[in-house]
Amino acid sequence: MSDSNTTDFSHPSTFILLGIPGLESAHVWISIPFCAMYVIAIVGNFTILFIVKTEQSLHGPMHYFLCMLASTDLVVSTSILPKMLAIFWFNSREIYFSACLTQLYIFHGFSVVESGILVAMAFDRYVAICHPLRHSTILTNAVVGHVGLAMALRGGILVLPYPFLIKQWSYCRTNIIPQAYCAHMAVVKLACGDTRVSSYYGLFVLFCVLGLDVIVIVVSYIQILRAILILPTNDARIKIFGTCISHLCSILVFYVPGLFLSLTTRYDQKVPQHFHVLIANVYYMMPSMLNPIIYGVRTKQIWGRLLRVFIPTGT
Repeated sequence: MSDSNTTDFSHPSTFILLGIPGLESAHVWISIPFCAMYVIAIVGNFTILFIVKTEQSLHGPMHYFLCMLASTDLVVSTSILPKMLAIFWFNSREIYFSACLTQLYIFHGFSVVESGILVAMAFDRYVAICHPLRHSTILTNAVVGHVGLAMALRGGILVLPYPFLIKQWSYCRTNIIPQAYCAHMAVVKLACGDTRVSSYYGLFVLFCVLGLDVIVIVVSYIQILRAILILPTNDARIKIFGTCISHLCSILVFYVPGLFLSLTTRYDQKVPQHFHVLIANVYYMMPSMLNPIIYGVRTKQIWGRLLRVFIPTGT
Protein backbone atom coordinates (compact mmCIF):
# COMPACT_ATOMS: atom_id res chain seq x y z
CA MET A 1 0.00 0.00 0.00
CA SER A 2 2.96 2.30 0.53
CA ASP A 3 3.48 2.58 -3.22
CA SER A 4 -0.17 3.19 -3.98
CA ASN A 5 0.36 6.89 -4.57
CA THR A 6 3.30 6.56 -6.93
CA THR A 7 2.79 3.36 -8.94
CA ASP A 8 1.76 3.82 -12.57
CA PHE A 9 -1.54 2.12 -13.40
CA SER A 10 -4.36 2.74 -15.82
CA HIS A 11 -7.20 1.21 -13.83
CA PRO A 12 -6.49 0.61 -10.16
CA SER A 13 -8.10 -2.40 -8.55
CA THR A 14 -8.80 -0.35 -5.42
CA PHE A 15 -8.98 3.22 -4.21
CA ILE A 16 -7.81 4.36 -0.79
CA LEU A 17 -10.28 6.53 1.17
CA LEU A 18 -8.55 8.74 3.72
CA GLY A 19 -11.61 9.71 5.77
CA ILE A 20 -10.92 13.23 7.07
CA PRO A 21 -7.39 14.12 5.90
CA GLY A 22 -5.34 15.72 8.66
CA LEU A 23 -7.73 14.58 11.39
CA GLU A 24 -6.95 10.85 11.32
CA SER A 25 -6.06 10.84 15.02
CA ALA A 26 -9.55 12.11 15.86
CA HIS A 27 -11.47 9.68 13.63
CA VAL A 28 -12.92 7.74 16.55
CA TRP A 29 -14.25 10.92 18.17
CA ILE A 30 -15.52 12.25 14.84
CA SER A 31 -17.39 8.98 14.30
CA ILE A 32 -19.61 9.55 17.36
CA PRO A 33 -21.74 12.41 15.95
CA PHE A 34 -21.86 10.74 12.52
CA CYS A 35 -23.03 7.48 14.04
CA ALA A 36 -25.67 9.37 16.03
CA MET A 37 -26.84 11.18 12.89
CA TYR A 38 -27.09 7.88 11.02
CA VAL A 39 -29.10 6.22 13.79
CA ILE A 40 -31.48 9.20 13.89
CA ALA A 41 -31.83 9.08 10.10
CA ILE A 42 -32.57 5.32 10.09
CA VAL A 43 -35.02 5.42 13.01
CA GLY A 44 -36.70 8.65 11.87
CA ASN A 45 -37.24 7.66 8.24
CA PHE A 46 -38.42 4.14 9.05
CA THR A 47 -40.82 5.67 11.58
CA ILE A 48 -42.24 7.96 8.88
CA LEU A 49 -42.72 4.97 6.56
CA PHE A 50 -44.37 2.91 9.32
CA ILE A 51 -46.75 5.67 10.42
CA VAL A 52 -47.87 6.52 6.88
CA LYS A 53 -48.41 2.84 6.09
CA THR A 54 -50.47 2.15 9.23
CA GLU A 55 -52.44 5.41 9.47
CA GLN A 56 -55.27 5.39 6.94
CA SER A 57 -55.81 9.17 7.18
CA LEU A 58 -52.29 9.73 5.83
CA HIS A 59 -52.90 7.88 2.58
CA GLY A 60 -52.76 10.93 0.32
CA PRO A 61 -50.40 12.51 -2.24
CA MET A 62 -48.39 14.66 0.21
CA HIS A 63 -47.64 11.71 2.49
CA TYR A 64 -46.92 9.36 -0.41
CA PHE A 65 -44.31 11.87 -1.60
CA LEU A 66 -43.04 12.04 1.99
CA CYS A 67 -42.56 8.26 1.94
CA MET A 68 -40.59 8.59 -1.29
CA LEU A 69 -38.45 11.27 0.36
CA ALA A 70 -37.86 9.06 3.41
CA SER A 71 -36.91 6.07 1.24
CA THR A 72 -34.52 8.20 -0.79
CA ASP A 73 -32.90 9.60 2.37
CA LEU A 74 -32.39 6.05 3.65
CA VAL A 75 -30.62 5.04 0.43
CA VAL A 76 -28.44 8.19 0.30
CA SER A 77 -27.29 7.91 3.92
CA THR A 78 -26.72 4.15 3.73
CA SER A 79 -24.69 4.49 0.53
CA ILE A 80 -21.94 6.43 2.35
CA LEU A 81 -22.23 6.09 6.15
CA PRO A 82 -21.40 2.38 6.71
CA LYS A 83 -18.13 2.68 4.77
CA MET A 84 -17.36 5.99 6.46
CA LEU A 85 -17.81 4.45 9.91
CA ALA A 86 -15.66 1.46 8.87
CA ILE A 87 -12.87 3.91 8.06
CA PHE A 88 -13.28 5.76 11.35
CA TRP A 89 -13.52 2.62 13.52
CA PHE A 90 -11.46 -0.07 11.76
CA ASN A 91 -9.19 1.93 9.41
CA SER A 92 -10.82 0.03 6.52
CA ARG A 93 -9.74 2.44 3.80
CA GLU A 94 -9.64 0.29 0.70
CA ILE A 95 -12.60 0.18 -1.67
CA TYR A 96 -12.69 -1.78 -4.90
CA PHE A 97 -12.84 0.23 -8.11
CA SER A 98 -16.22 -1.28 -9.07
CA ALA A 99 -17.57 -0.73 -5.53
CA CYS A 100 -16.42 2.90 -5.70
CA LEU A 101 -18.28 3.43 -8.97
CA THR A 102 -21.38 1.75 -7.53
CA GLN A 103 -21.29 3.94 -4.43
CA LEU A 104 -20.80 7.02 -6.58
CA TYR A 105 -23.71 6.12 -8.87
CA ILE A 106 -26.15 5.35 -6.04
CA PHE A 107 -25.18 8.42 -4.01
CA HIS A 108 -25.43 10.94 -6.85
CA GLY A 109 -28.37 9.23 -8.55
CA PHE A 110 -30.57 9.25 -5.47
CA SER A 111 -29.52 12.83 -4.69
CA VAL A 112 -31.02 13.81 -8.06
CA VAL A 113 -34.08 11.71 -7.21
CA GLU A 114 -34.47 13.60 -3.93
CA SER A 115 -34.38 16.91 -5.77
CA GLY A 116 -37.14 15.68 -8.06
CA ILE A 117 -39.28 14.57 -5.13
CA LEU A 118 -38.96 18.03 -3.58
CA VAL A 119 -40.23 19.45 -6.87
CA ALA A 120 -43.16 17.03 -6.81
CA MET A 121 -43.98 18.08 -3.25
CA ALA A 122 -43.92 21.73 -4.32
CA PHE A 123 -46.40 20.91 -7.09
CA ASP A 124 -48.59 19.11 -4.55
CA ARG A 125 -48.63 22.23 -2.34
CA TYR A 126 -49.40 24.41 -5.38
CA VAL A 127 -52.40 22.29 -6.41
CA ALA A 128 -53.65 21.94 -2.83
CA ILE A 129 -53.60 25.71 -2.22
CA CYS A 130 -54.31 27.19 -5.65
CA HIS A 131 -56.74 24.53 -6.93
CA PRO A 132 -58.06 22.79 -3.78
CA LEU A 133 -61.26 21.49 -5.41
CA ARG A 134 -59.28 19.73 -8.14
CA HIS A 135 -56.51 18.35 -5.90
CA SER A 136 -57.95 14.83 -5.63
CA THR A 137 -58.63 14.62 -9.37
CA ILE A 138 -55.25 15.98 -10.47
CA LEU A 139 -53.03 14.08 -8.02
CA THR A 140 -54.55 10.63 -8.08
CA ASN A 141 -52.65 7.62 -6.72
CA ALA A 142 -51.75 6.63 -10.28
CA VAL A 143 -50.36 10.09 -11.05
CA VAL A 144 -48.34 10.11 -7.81
CA GLY A 145 -46.89 6.69 -8.71
CA HIS A 146 -46.00 7.83 -12.22
CA VAL A 147 -44.33 10.99 -10.88
CA GLY A 148 -42.26 8.94 -8.44
CA LEU A 149 -41.23 6.54 -11.20
CA ALA A 150 -40.32 9.44 -13.50
CA MET A 151 -38.14 11.02 -10.80
CA ALA A 152 -36.37 7.69 -10.19
CA LEU A 153 -35.72 7.19 -13.92
CA ARG A 154 -34.50 10.76 -14.28
CA GLY A 155 -31.96 10.31 -11.50
CA GLY A 156 -30.78 6.95 -12.78
CA ILE A 157 -30.40 8.06 -16.39
CA LEU A 158 -28.79 11.44 -15.77
CA VAL A 159 -26.11 10.05 -13.44
CA LEU A 160 -25.45 6.96 -15.58
CA PRO A 161 -22.64 8.68 -17.59
CA TYR A 162 -20.68 9.35 -14.37
CA PRO A 163 -19.28 5.84 -13.85
CA PHE A 164 -18.90 5.16 -17.58
CA LEU A 165 -16.85 8.32 -18.11
CA ILE A 166 -14.75 7.65 -15.00
CA LYS A 167 -14.06 4.09 -16.15
CA GLN A 168 -12.56 5.25 -19.43
CA TRP A 169 -9.95 7.53 -17.83
CA SER A 170 -6.44 6.39 -16.94
CA TYR A 171 -5.16 6.84 -13.37
CA CYS A 172 -1.40 7.32 -13.41
CA ARG A 173 -0.95 9.66 -10.42
CA THR A 174 -2.60 8.18 -7.36
CA ASN A 175 -5.47 6.06 -6.16
CA ILE A 176 -5.91 8.00 -2.91
CA ILE A 177 -9.22 9.81 -2.45
CA PRO A 178 -8.90 12.46 0.27
CA GLN A 179 -12.34 11.88 1.80
CA ALA A 180 -14.52 9.12 3.23
CA TYR A 181 -16.59 8.14 0.16
CA CYS A 182 -16.38 8.11 -3.62
CA ALA A 183 -17.79 11.35 -5.00
CA HIS A 184 -17.83 12.19 -8.69
CA MET A 185 -15.37 15.09 -8.77
CA ALA A 186 -13.09 13.52 -6.13
CA VAL A 187 -12.52 10.53 -8.43
CA VAL A 188 -12.31 12.59 -11.62
CA LYS A 189 -9.51 14.70 -10.10
CA LEU A 190 -7.36 11.56 -9.80
CA ALA A 191 -7.50 10.81 -13.52
CA CYS A 192 -4.85 11.74 -16.05
CA GLY A 193 -5.39 13.53 -19.31
CA ASP A 194 -8.26 15.76 -20.33
CA THR A 195 -11.22 15.06 -18.05
CA ARG A 196 -13.21 18.14 -18.97
CA VAL A 197 -16.07 16.03 -20.32
CA SER A 198 -16.71 14.60 -16.85
CA SER A 199 -16.35 18.00 -15.21
CA TYR A 200 -18.65 19.74 -17.68
CA TYR A 201 -21.24 17.00 -17.48
CA GLY A 202 -21.18 17.26 -13.70
CA LEU A 203 -21.83 20.99 -14.01
CA PHE A 204 -24.65 20.26 -16.46
CA VAL A 205 -26.34 17.99 -13.93
CA LEU A 206 -25.81 20.55 -11.17
CA PHE A 207 -27.05 23.66 -12.96
CA CYS A 208 -29.44 22.24 -15.56
CA VAL A 209 -31.17 19.65 -13.41
CA LEU A 210 -30.97 21.16 -9.92
CA GLY A 211 -31.21 24.67 -11.33
CA LEU A 212 -34.39 23.81 -13.23
CA ASP A 213 -35.78 22.12 -10.13
CA VAL A 214 -35.20 25.27 -8.08
CA ILE A 215 -36.86 27.40 -10.78
CA VAL A 216 -39.95 25.16 -10.78
CA ILE A 217 -40.11 25.30 -6.98
CA VAL A 218 -39.74 29.10 -6.96
CA VAL A 219 -42.48 29.51 -9.59
CA SER A 220 -44.76 27.19 -7.60
CA TYR A 221 -44.27 29.21 -4.44
CA ILE A 222 -44.82 32.51 -6.23
CA GLN A 223 -48.22 31.20 -7.27
CA ILE A 224 -48.84 29.90 -3.74
CA LEU A 225 -48.00 33.29 -2.21
CA ARG A 226 -50.30 35.04 -4.66
CA ALA A 227 -53.15 32.73 -3.64
CA ILE A 228 -52.39 33.22 0.06
CA LEU A 229 -52.24 37.02 -0.16
CA ILE A 230 -55.79 37.28 -1.53
CA LEU A 231 -57.23 35.44 1.47
CA PRO A 232 -59.45 37.72 3.60
CA THR A 233 -57.83 37.27 7.04
CA ASN A 234 -54.36 36.95 8.52
CA ASP A 235 -55.38 33.80 10.38
CA ALA A 236 -56.35 32.12 7.13
CA ARG A 237 -53.06 33.20 5.49
CA ILE A 238 -50.99 31.88 8.41
CA LYS A 239 -52.90 28.60 8.52
CA ILE A 240 -52.49 27.94 4.79
CA PHE A 241 -48.85 29.01 4.71
CA GLY A 242 -48.18 26.76 7.70
CA THR A 243 -48.85 23.73 5.51
CA CYS A 244 -45.77 24.70 3.45
CA ILE A 245 -43.27 25.25 6.29
CA SER A 246 -42.05 21.65 6.45
CA HIS A 247 -41.44 21.55 2.71
CA LEU A 248 -39.66 24.90 2.73
CA CYS A 249 -37.36 23.73 5.53
CA SER A 250 -36.49 20.58 3.56
CA ILE A 251 -35.75 22.71 0.48
CA LEU A 252 -33.36 24.96 2.40
CA VAL A 253 -31.59 22.00 4.01
CA PHE A 254 -31.11 20.27 0.65
CA TYR A 255 -30.33 23.01 -1.87
CA VAL A 256 -28.46 25.86 -0.16
CA PRO A 257 -25.53 23.96 1.39
CA GLY A 258 -25.40 21.58 -1.58
CA LEU A 259 -24.92 24.37 -4.12
CA PHE A 260 -22.27 26.02 -1.94
CA LEU A 261 -20.31 22.78 -1.52
CA SER A 262 -20.50 21.88 -5.21
CA LEU A 263 -19.11 25.25 -6.22
CA THR A 264 -16.36 25.35 -3.59
CA THR A 265 -15.28 21.82 -4.54
CA ARG A 266 -14.59 22.98 -8.08
CA TYR A 267 -13.35 26.53 -7.66
CA ASP A 268 -12.43 27.52 -4.10
CA GLN A 269 -8.85 26.55 -3.28
CA LYS A 270 -8.67 28.60 -0.06
CA VAL A 271 -10.90 26.33 2.04
CA PRO A 272 -8.76 23.92 4.13
CA GLN A 273 -9.23 20.40 2.86
CA HIS A 274 -10.07 18.81 6.19
CA PHE A 275 -12.65 21.53 6.91
CA HIS A 276 -14.31 21.13 3.53
CA VAL A 277 -14.42 17.33 3.79
CA LEU A 278 -15.81 17.43 7.33
CA ILE A 279 -18.52 19.96 6.48
CA ALA A 280 -19.42 18.07 3.28
CA ASN A 281 -19.87 14.86 5.28
CA VAL A 282 -22.12 16.66 7.76
CA TYR A 283 -24.15 18.24 4.97
CA TYR A 284 -24.82 14.96 3.15
CA MET A 285 -26.30 13.52 6.35
CA MET A 286 -28.39 16.57 7.22
CA PRO A 287 -31.41 15.96 4.94
CA SER A 288 -31.63 12.29 5.95
CA MET A 289 -31.53 13.21 9.64
CA LEU A 290 -33.59 16.42 9.63
CA ASN A 291 -36.41 15.60 7.20
CA PRO A 292 -38.18 13.07 9.47
CA ILE A 293 -37.76 15.47 12.40
CA ILE A 294 -39.16 18.40 10.41
CA TYR A 295 -42.17 16.49 9.13
CA GLY A 296 -42.70 14.60 12.39
CA VAL A 297 -42.92 17.82 14.40
CA ARG A 298 -44.74 19.96 11.84
CA THR A 299 -47.32 17.42 10.61
CA LYS A 300 -50.09 17.02 13.19
CA GLN A 301 -51.27 13.63 11.91
CA ILE A 302 -47.77 12.14 12.09
CA TRP A 303 -47.06 13.70 15.47
CA GLY A 304 -50.39 12.53 16.85
CA ARG A 305 -49.92 8.97 15.54
CA LEU A 306 -46.42 8.88 17.02
CA LEU A 307 -47.73 9.97 20.42
CA ARG A 308 -50.38 7.25 20.31
CA VAL A 309 -47.68 4.64 19.65
CA PHE A 310 -45.59 5.62 22.69
CA ILE A 311 -48.37 6.97 24.97
CA PRO A 312 -51.41 4.77 24.37
CA THR A 313 -54.66 6.14 25.68
CA GLY A 314 -56.15 3.98 28.39
CA THR A 315 -59.36 5.84 28.95
